[in-house]
Amino acid sequence: MHSDPRFDNLRRTFVSFVLPVSIAFLAWYLLYVLMSAYARDFMGTVLFGDVNVALVFGILQFISTFGIAILYARFAGRKLDPQADALRDELSGAGVGNGLRGDRA
Repeated sequence: MHSDPRFDNLRRTFVSFVLPVSIAFLAWYLLYVLMSAYARDFMGTVLFGDVNVALVFGILQFISTFGIAILYARFAGRKLDPQADALRDELSGAGVGNGLRGDRA
């Protein structure tokens, strides 16, 4: 199956989403860490009440994490799952007569 072009396409589709999103999120997180370490005056800027820029950045980290999870779930449901299901069904069906089924007696 690893040499099947459909599996290569599935892997390529997965990487085309995960790699850029991971790089973007790590860059965003690194910005937060570096700003907290080296731009303390800016991060300490009060926006209103007891809310400063650092608190907003921290909350945005959580929001972006949940946003990425939601985007990935939608992407996987639309692009990855149908391909993976087709490959899994083919493997399961091909293994019925060859003793490859998981429910051996």
